[in-house]
Amino acid sequence: MASISKEIVIESGADDVWEVIGDFAAGPSRMAPGFAPDTKAENDHRVVTFADGTVVRERRVTVDHDTRRIVYSVVGGSVRPEHDNASMQVFADGERRCRLVWTRDVLPDELAAPMAEAMSRGLDAVKRTLDGAHDQRT
Repeated sequence: MASISKEIVIESGADDVWEVIGDFAAGPSRMAPGFAPDTKAENDHRVVTFADGTVVRERRVTVDHDTRRIVYSVVGGSVRPEHDNASMQVFADGERRCRLVWTRDVLPDELAAPMAEAMSRGLDAVKRTLDGAHDQRT
């Protein structure tokens, strides 16, 4: 099984970033609107449409507000892994700065490279969107 881990620093407070990341229903479109322009949620599943035309159906595993961690799995759509488990977690790093850690375990291993590339592009979009999020709200 391939494991992928990516991390970025965001120049916004952890609570402000978590408010977006922890929103299972609309989070992808809120955190990276140009990268994931559409998200539709129904109960414990969401369908995310990406700018490149990829569509994935994801199942919510857990949303833990105390640890600022969300876990989900790709369960269908145009990408169909045998196994997928992804988490995003926000860690405070001062008052107006945090780290976002995105990890994923996926099978088959051949999906690791394209998923890692997509995660990198997604994190670039997240950083552009959420840097200074607190300043934009005040």
